Amino acid sequence: MSDEGYCTAAGVSEPPGTDGPPFAECVLCREPTEYPESYRGITMCPRCEWQEAQRSACSG
Repeated sequence: MSDEGYCTAAGVSEPPGTDGPPFAECVLCREPTEYPESYRGITMCPRCEWQEAQRSACSG
């Protein structure tokens, strides 16, 4: 998997790499995320992260 074309918000770190399950649940839809269960903080699946970014983006 290539990270080309992938961008993150300033100051937001990438999720830590994992070798496989168990993955944490998304706090919004409860789908598996890219984060391990041991990850501290808010965990969201890629779809919910994208939707949240769209909601908080500036329109101009």
